[in-house]
Amino acid sequence: MAGSVRLILAFHNHQPIGNFDGVFEQAYRDSYLPFLDVMQDYPEIPFSLHTSGSLLEWLEKHHPEYIDRLRQMVACRQVEIIGGAFYEPILANIPRRDRIGQIKTFTEHLNQLFHTTVRGMWLPERVWEQSFAGDISAAGIQYTILDDYHFKCAGIAPSELNGYYVTEDEGRILNVFPGNERLRYLIPFSEPAQCIEFLREAADQPGTPIVLFGDDGEKFGSWPETHKHVYEDRWLRRFLDALREADSWIKVTTPAEAIDHVAPIGRCYLPDASYREMTEWVLPAETQREFVTLTNTQHEDPRFKQLIRYTRGGFWRNFRSRYSESHEMYSRMMDVSQKVAAGLADKGLSEDSRELLEEARLHLYRGQCNCSFWHGAFGGLYLPHLRNAVYRELIAADNLIDEAAGRTEPRVEVTAADFDMDARQEIRLANHRVIAWLAPARGGHLYELDIRNTGINLLATLNRRPEAYHQTILNSVNPQGSASTEKLASIQETVKFKQPDLDKRIVYDKWPRKSLVDHFLQPQLSLQEFKKGEGILGDFETGTYEASIRRSDLRVAVEMRRKGSISGLTGEIRKIVVLSADRPSELLIQYQLSDFPRNVPLHFAVELNFAAMPGNADDRYFYDASGIRLGTLDKSLDLVGVDRLSLVDEWLGLDVAVEMSRPGGLWTIPIETISQSEGGFEAVHQSVCVVPHWEFVMPAEGPWVVDLRMVLDTSIATARQLAETRSRNVHEAVAGAVFQEQ
Repeated sequence: MAGSVRLILAFHNHQPIGNFDGVFEQAYRDSYLPFLDVMQDYPEIPFSLHTSGSLLEWLEKHHPEYIDRLRQMVACRQVEIIGGAFYEPILANIPRRDRIGQIKTFTEHLNQLFHTTVRGMWLPERVWEQSFAGDISAAGIQYTILDDYHFKCAGIAPSELNGYYVTEDEGRILNVFPGNERLRYLIPFSEPAQCIEFLREAADQPGTPIVLFGDDGEKFGSWPETHKHVYEDRWLRRFLDALREADSWIKVTTPAEAIDHVAPIGRCYLPDASYREMTEWVLPAETQREFVTLTNTQHEDPRFKQLIRYTRGGFWRNFRSRYSESHEMYSRMMDVSQKVAAGLADKGLSEDSRELLEEARLHLYRGQCNCSFWHGAFGGLYLPHLRNAVYRELIAADNLIDEAAGRTEPRVEVTAADFDMDARQEIRLANHRVIAWLAPARGGHLYELDIRNTGINLLATLNRRPEAYHQTILNSVNPQGSASTEKLASIQETVKFKQPDLDKRIVYDKWPRKSLVDHFLQPQLSLQEFKKGEGILGDFETGTYEASIRRSDLRVAVEMRRKGSISGLTGEIRKIVVLSADRPSELLIQYQLSDFPRNVPLHFAVELNFAAMPGNADDRYFYDASGIRLGTLDKSLDLVGVDRLSLVDEWLGLDVAVEMSRPGGLWTIPIETISQSEGGFEAVHQSVCVVPHWEFVMPAEGPWVVDLRMVLDTSIATARQLAETRSRNVHEAVAGAVFQEQ
């Protein structure tokens, strides 16, 4: 006769900040709503539900009826609400003050919304460091859910994982549950009978075994093919029916009930870890391929099964090492967080300023949403709209910080500091319209360019770099340019192609796709050769520049200079970047080339990249100095003898013009990455590369000089914002008048 087992079903529903409204709605229709429809027919089967703050805010606005239903299920004790950090940040990616702040703020919101008492939290991506125990406990939380992988990495035997443990940090106690990885793969991809059989094995364990399933709610309808499988083919109902039939030995419960009625297995301290797949994804591409191949080829060896318990992949924070763009967002976030904290610590702060800073902190919290900072089986970092959303929130917070400090007048300023924590100085130029960051130690690049009134970072670019799954693309493509698995499988096990010929479009960048990237090229180099990274002379692309700063009341200037050699020829580049208060939407850059031999042909180019402006849409296009359209922003152009090019994104209300004091050639190149997401492998437009270039010999006297002017016109967006504000004010006035009449 088998014993009994407690089963905890914990579901995590999440959509990131910045995801498209249609994606939210589709997930609601395919997953969140039908899941509740089914579960309400089984009121005796409780479950735990975590809904991220970004998704919850959307549901409160668009589907309040869903919130009402969930509130009723909470009142009937079928649902235990699990809290968390409000906007689903990786705790390792934000300061301690923000960890505690996000958790407390979300707990208060959930308690009020659902008339409950939140006791536990969902740990985003189960990224764990032992110090989090103290932070989570300090925020008033009693338990969290990790993966069994964390416990195995601590040397705990699989037979000792059917329950929960107590851990602590500096005397602050936290209960930790291990989520069962095997059950995570069985549900909902295997037949319910297999799940029941797995639970029967757990029930045979001594004591009072507890098995916890914890995973994404999107597996139940939103992942590819799962809506039909879970609802139309009735997998979920068949699973719940099986639990009903086994209720004599399977007690479905919640984490809070388990803590109240079952003692912990013991005390443990867990190493830094996440779920197993995450520790693989963070590894460099070649190391990742080697690690996964070794694991897969040795999987059936019983000795290796024993050994693998003591083998770990990488450390989550190294996503910021793998992807410089992730670290750039992190650095920007840290700067904003420090300014918000410093502002709120001012004891002489007025009430109005405090309100502005509290609003800024909310934008900061939204900008800490984790999905944009890493990449695995989902698009994550590779999705421009998610990165853009992070910058939009951080720029909004920055604007509110200035407003709270009374800094709203036209102005210009320059600051040098180690903004990105690389032990080198960066330079921040700012006025009331634009903020620009320069990295003299990294090629003198312009690496962030914020348009403050629209919340756009025009340099939220992404490099094309090796990924372990690129080899999967090369190995799996068939003559039709597509591949797929026939049976329903987890996302990690599926190979699908969203576009043909992706194997032919895998390209890797040899330098950062930022702006003011300086190139010396072979004379007569073609656009096609440059696109392949050929014909590059010297090392000015990433070399170290010396920098100096000049200030006046109306303008600031940064001069960067570097001496170097190209094919044995030595010379110097000076580039001067000017930002002013009286022409606040313009960035002026002057290049001076000197000391190169005067009888040798030179081919010089300045690479500019513009993100947030996707191609392949009629309302996103190039036009020339005569106003003639030259094609959409995903078009490669090879222009000769031009002195101006504009890029327009009508949807954003943005017109970016590049003007050159010397006519020259001009190339445009769409930069797209080949990445994976839950829908399959896909090409994603990341930025538009614009490259003015000139072929010349040095003048008889003095340096060769060219001026570049970048003009950032947001008048369309401003007019649209004013119209929306007027419309909203009229609507509110009419509503108020109607209310008074009633």
